[in-house]
Amino acid sequence: MEILLFAHLQEAIGQPKITVDLPACTVGELKAWMASHYPNVAVQQVMVAVNEEFATDATVIEQEDTIAFIPPISGG
Repeated sequence: MEILLFAHLQEAIGQPKITVDLPACTVGELKAWMASHYPNVAVQQVMVAVNEEFATDATVIEQEDTIAFIPPISGG
């Protein structure tokens, strides 16, 4: 699966996307995997899109899906 990263997530990992080979899992399980493999990246509070549609932690994702981690954005 391809994971797209934005803003501080991209900066923390050092690249705009990563590709991982995981079996089908939920968004929540993927967040836990990210936290264990990239402990300096806080993904628990980010919005997630699966194939360009917003998803919940219970959404099931498959190997061929594209996931985007979208951190909160603030501005003035």
